[in-house]
Amino acid sequence: MNLVYADRDGNLFDHPEYTGLGRSGELVTEMMEDELIPLPEGATLVSLPDTRPIGVHKRTGEMQVVPGDFTAVGALLPQSFTRLLLPGYVKADKSKMLPLFGYTAVVWKDGGFYVAAEACDDPERWNPRNCDPDELELGVKRILGEYKDNRLFQHLSNCALGYECLTASNTFLNRWEGAVPVSFSCNAGCFGCISEQPEDSGFPAPQTRMNFKPTTEEVVQVMLEHLKTPESIISFGQGCEGEPSTQAKTIIEAIREVRSRTDLGYININTNAGLTDHIRGIVDAGLDLMRVSTISALDDHYNAYYKPRGYTLRNVEKSLRYAADKGVVTSINYLIFPGVTDREEEIEAMIEFARRTDLKLIQLRNLNIDPESYLSLIPAARGERYGMKQMLDIFREELPDVVLGSYTHIPDELAERRKKQLQRG
Repeated sequence: MNLVYADRDGNLFDHPEYTGLGRSGELVTEMMEDELIPLPEGATLVSLPDTRPIGVHKRTGEMQVVPGDFTAVGALLPQSFTRLLLPGYVKADKSKMLPLFGYTAVVWKDGGFYVAAEACDDPERWNPRNCDPDELELGVKRILGEYKDNRLFQHLSNCALGYECLTASNTFLNRWEGAVPVSFSCNAGCFGCISEQPEDSGFPAPQTRMNFKPTTEEVVQVMLEHLKTPESIISFGQGCEGEPSTQAKTIIEAIREVRSRTDLGYININTNAGLTDHIRGIVDAGLDLMRVSTISALDDHYNAYYKPRGYTLRNVEKSLRYAADKGVVTSINYLIFPGVTDREEEIEAMIEFARRTDLKLIQLRNLNIDPESYLSLIPAARGERYGMKQMLDIFREELPDVVLGSYTHIPDELAERRKKQLQRG
């Protein structure tokens, strides 16, 4: 397991004299064979600016910083892959923060790159190579030509072509899960928000948040353009917007209008679910799926990261319970971090949270964050650290009816229900 590192020009090398290491939280650790898989297709190797790589010298057995003007390297994994360890590194300048990405440990082994990760879902649907650039450009051109005055389509065209967002791209390709952002405001101040950061945060947001309020008609046009097949999904709540339920009136009106014109496809919302009254209205309007973003089922950890404004984790739980009771398929967008999510108290709290809310799916998402900043923000560990692989095994054993995955799935029960609905006309 040779250490992988980069020079100042970004060229990658493996070091035959050093064994690569990973990190679990602040703890530097060796990587086990059963934690490694070949670098997945669609993954990206990146240098970590202002860091130095750490390895174990194979001759002396000592852990040390690799000498020379080099930086550590990490992998950015595509959806469907859950990281098990962070890269092994120390910061050369502790005042500098890493860009907001989810860095995974990588080594050179058996003539190829390997990463500390586990495949938790089928990667094919969200593999970037399945988004043909030429086909996407044609789709964008066609829809922008057909909906010349729709600002939402114009906004999404930049998300698709500029940021290469696959959900936005799907909107123009009429396939799978498509995006319909609606909100420029938020009721949380997430520490790792990817669309809006305070000027003094130390790390810039990698995306630009939408800056207008779409009309109901604009939202309806996007929804109807996408909901043309029985398996299509249209989703409120994207990385380029704030909290969608702050625009509950627009969402409710749009859902009702769309459902008066078609029963095809599924309507989803990605939300923090803090505005319980708003969520109830959206559910009652005809919502099919709800994915709630969370980083923890513990109040102190949740509050430290999300900085909720006018709501609590209890409101989130009430929203999930109400939706589940109304037949909505509920899931969580679980932001995970090696060395934190696998703490004993975190695992126990999340298992009980999932049981109380009748979750159907846990979507595992690698948290995009500067590790040192995050670790200094949240409460210290109170119990044992199990490791990510064991954590996943515990979830599978304790929550046998909850799917562990990476993206939205349509359960057979819901698909059959919708099929009968369509047959009735």
